[in-house]
Amino acid sequence: MEQPIKSYTGVERAAVLMMLVGDDEAAAILQKLDPEEVRQLGKAMFAVADVSEIEVETVLDDFVGKARARTGVGFDPRPRIESMMNRALGQEKADSVLARITPPADACQIDLLDWLDASEIAGLIEKEHPQIAAVLIANLDPAVGAQVLELLPDGVQPDVLHRIARLGPITPEAVETLKTMLTGRITASQQSNGVLLGGTREAAKIMSSARKTTEARVMPKLFKIDRETAKAIEEAMFVFDNLLELDDKNLGTLIRNIDGDILVRALKGVDESMRGRFLACMSSRAADGIRDELESRGPMRLSEVLEAQKSMIQIARTLAKEGTIMMGGGDDDYV
Repeated sequence: MEQPIKSYTGVERAAVLMMLVGDDEAAAILQKLDPEEVRQLGKAMFAVADVSEIEVETVLDDFVGKARARTGVGFDPRPRIESMMNRALGQEKADSVLARITPPADACQIDLLDWLDASEIAGLIEKEHPQIAAVLIANLDPAVGAQVLELLPDGVQPDVLHRIARLGPITPEAVETLKTMLTGRITASQQSNGVLLGGTREAAKIMSSARKTTEARVMPKLFKIDRETAKAIEEAMFVFDNLLELDDKNLGTLIRNIDGDILVRALKGVDESMRGRFLACMSSRAADGIRDELESRGPMRLSEVLEAQKSMIQIARTLAKEGTIMMGGGDDDYV
């Protein structure tokens, strides 16, 4: 049975092309983009690294000949992407961008955690230093991590979440110490370099999996500890794709509160299926008007699209706080 061909967004199609051209050409393109566009395009390049040849042909019909000759499917994209970024931005700026977009390594694994439930893990780390708790929770599935966080004393929860968001390289020696503490068995580390754990995205996943009451209690306290980190976690907890989780009624309410120009710019950068989901929640006349506007507008800078999408997300958050719409997240508490 043939696998369905994936539908790529505009950014992902651009990423496929970037993976096909030479480093010098790719660097020249990156130099013409602003920082947010570089981050988005770099992130997309990781996402399409395993693109199949038939998907290359579908996405890039005009370049199928070059794709067959030069496509880089089935390889580690890190050296290629790092080379592009270094050439385009210089070492310091490239390191900053790569730190935000490089997928976390999977090398740091404490296997015993898979055999313990949330209460047992919480009991193990409750009296440990918050940094140890942060490292261990960052090893867990976000849903389990959220349960463990909720079982810790209220006073330490914001500190632990803050440390998860700010985690950096963890040395193999530190990993072995944690394994010893948990299992009494020392296993030689397979990694000669430090491995990355945590980060804003990991903290956001954990917080998104927590109950609403936990989020409402922890996040305001975290804002007092580190406003910048708390804001980054809050932004990572909800992205444009999450708007699709709204039901038709709530999505329709959101659309009615969005300026037409913002809506057009936001939908310019999404695939047809996502665009159709939004248009289906509008009147036929309004949807036809948006379609006409989308067709009449030429190419649009990625920064404009992202800014419009951020505006929609912010409006959605505001409406949710006011109780005008209901948004998904962790399991809600009812009384």
